[in-house]
Amino acid sequence: MIRNAIVTGGTRGIGRAISIALKEKGCDVSATYAGNDEIAAQFKDETGIDVYKWDVGDYDACEAGVAEVEAMQGPTDILVNNAGIIRDAFFHKMTREQWRDVIRTDFDSVFYMTHQVYPGMRERGFGRIINISSVNGQKGQIGQVNYSAAKAGKIGFTRALAQEGARKGITVNVVAPGYIETDMVAKVDDKVLQSIVAQIPVGRLGKAEEIADCVAFLADDKAGFITGAVLTANGGQYIAA
Repeated sequence: MIRNAIVTGGTRGIGRAISIALKEKGCDVSATYAGNDEIAAQFKDETGIDVYKWDVGDYDACEAGVAEVEAMQGPTDILVNNAGIIRDAFFHKMTREQWRDVIRTDFDSVFYMTHQVYPGMRERGFGRIINISSVNGQKGQIGQVNYSAAKAGKIGFTRALAQEGARKGITVNVVAPGYIETDMVAKVDDKVLQSIVAQIPVGRLGKAEEIADCVAFLADDKAGFITGAVLTANGGQYIAA
């Protein structure tokens, strides 16, 4: 059976790899993006995956956007809440805007997007919701109180909703990447990046495709006995019990 998937922030970085991996599994995939029309158009040309532009931090935009996707693609079977931004600052210097921007995009969006597709999943007796957290949502990180809070919130959201959806055939899981070779990480100062890699036992950054493989596994029909789980993929940097 062909499954329909939506990947938020699905045209760049980890999201791009996830979109491609799900398509390669035979899913019909739609990828959302927020701002870069040129990259989104290039992604669509290269992959054949449909792209949709809206702000996942806006409930009304999510409602309208998902309705548009489902009118074209059909009911959503798989939702990957991947969209995220960073606005790093030490807490004593963090502005209200830096806090709010990260919380609305990285965390509020999980409720906004899931709220659109969850009722249909319950009615059909099947659903896969996969939330992309972070190693820094598990252990915290200096200068990322906003980001760490949002990513940790995804874990609590997942564990609670997993219990609600289980009897309806809906699994809700987290993938928590470590430091991955993406445009976001590429902006980090070289000395800082070297110090990060030195803390990773496997001795390298992760690849976006490795995270995508984790998502594809959890999205599979055969993963129905896994729910409320946090799948860490961080090269051993942080080992959670």
